[in-house]
Formats: sequence, C-alpha cells, structure tokens
Amino acid sequence: MFGFIKKKGEQPEELGRKLETPESVQYKTFAARFQPEELTILAVTGANGFSGGKTRGDKLWTASIGLTAWMEEDSLEPHQGSFVLSTLGAERLLETLRRRARADMIIKFRGRVSEDGQRLLLLDLPEPGFEPRLKTILEEQKKTVTFQEEGLGTFTLNRQVDWFETEVDWLGTTISLVFDQEEDRADCIRQAKTLLAAAPDWDRRIRAYAAGELLSSANDWAEDEEITQEQFMERMELESIEIRGDGGFHFWFSDGDMFYGHSIHVSGDLENGPDEAEMEG
Repeated sequence: MFGFIKKKGEQPEELGRKLETPESVQYKTFAARFQPEELTILAVTGANGFSGGKTRGDKLWTASIGLTAWMEEDSLEPHQGSFVLSTLGAERLLETLRRRARADMIIKFRGRVSEDGQRLLLLDLPEPGFEPRLKTILEEQKKTVTFQEEGLGTFTLNRQVDWFETEVDWLGTTISLVFDQEEDRADCIRQAKTLLAAAPDWDRRIRAYAAGELLSSANDWAEDEEITQEQFMERMELESIEIRGDGGFHFWFSDGDMFYGHSIHVSGDLENGPDEAEMEG
C-alpha cells in the first residue's frame, strides 16, 4: 500500500532493506513513531476531510485527517477526543483518500497506533464502516451548536475551523464576528462588546495603521494610479473580526483590488492598539 505493498510472508523491515530508497527511508522513519501491531480499526472522521503536503527534500506526501473517535474492531468502548490519522504516499494518493474518507463519516481500515493513542498510521485504503456506538457519536457531533447573546445575536459553531461566529453591524456594514471555541466565552463576549461600543474610533485607527504599513506596497502594485492614504483607507472593506478573551483581535479586510484580490490582515489588542498589518492570501 502507498508504494510499500508487502509480498506475502514478507516482513516490513525486510522490505525496507531491499528498497533502500529515499522514499522507503522516509516511510520507515515516519512509521517508527507507531507501535508495530497492526489492527483493524473503526473510526469517526471530524469536520474536515484529508489534507496533505510535502516538505522540501521529502519524496512522499503526508496525508492526514482528524478523527473524533476510534476503536479496535470488536472492542468494548471507543476512544473519544481529538486524534490524527495519517500516512505517506504519492501525491495521487491524497486525492484517492479524499474520495474514500470524507468529513463526518465512519471508516474502517488497517492501522497502527502511537504509544499514547493520539495518532494512527493508515496502512490501507479506508472503506465505509458501521458500529452502533460510533454512529451515536457521529450523530451527536453533527448537531448544530449555537448560543445567543443579547446585543450580539446568535453564535453558531463552525466545526471546520473550530470557532463561534455571528453577524453584527459595523458602521452600517454586516460583518462576521468570531472567536475560537477554546477561548473563554464570557471574556470574548465582554471584549467584543467593548470593541463594538467604540467602533468608529477603532475603525479609523485600524485603517490608518494598515495604510501606514502597506500604502507603499499598494503603490508598488498599482499600475496607472497613485493611491493616497485616504483612498487606501476607503478602499479597505471589512469582512470579519476575530476577538480573543485577552482583548487580542484580528481584523480581515478585502483589499479593494489594491493587491489584486488579496486580504488585508490587521492584528493587535484593545489595550495597545494595532501592531501588525499584512497582505495575505
């Protein structure tokens, strides 16, 4: 599997010695992080499908997917939490895995488990599976999670990025207000209300800071026009604000075509103001 299919009766270490290629060395190093016993495993995938990438110098791609529960076939109880199932292979493997193991489903596969049980190594192509206890877990995780806050509206958990989000008015424009699920909810709400209460001052301050940091770059990108600071500030279109429990914030703007569709990201905190502005995306 994944370029390392074993012949019948052949041990993994024997195969590795025969291959002695950069690919086999990379795979053996990666697989050494897991216990040697191969298990038949059933698991529940999370809110996102397989993702992957390759580090410079590596020959194989790493493909990974989050799991919310897993169990050995015929075991008594599933393990619940946050787990990662991964493997190595050619780039085409990633597309195959994305088709066979999507978000929010039960899969069955052969695998090896790390010592702490938090990471699993995929040894074959996953297939759809079924197990009553895992089905209960899957149905529960797919339920919409919301809460309501007076003055801010209804927040909904976006499981793909693990944050709560709602829509609020910002100086006549509807934007997204978000905070990380792991942040203290009460603190985030308090900081959000403080920010919104002074929206005109913060809007002007954030825009001015971004213009001061990025105006020169914007004019480098401009072809037939010279953008002034005032024009830069006006062309920025606020889309979302992330607020943290300690008062940290991230403002995300569309760039008004000053950077050909890239985003403008301004970060800082409510005590000290903005301290970084970047063109991203």
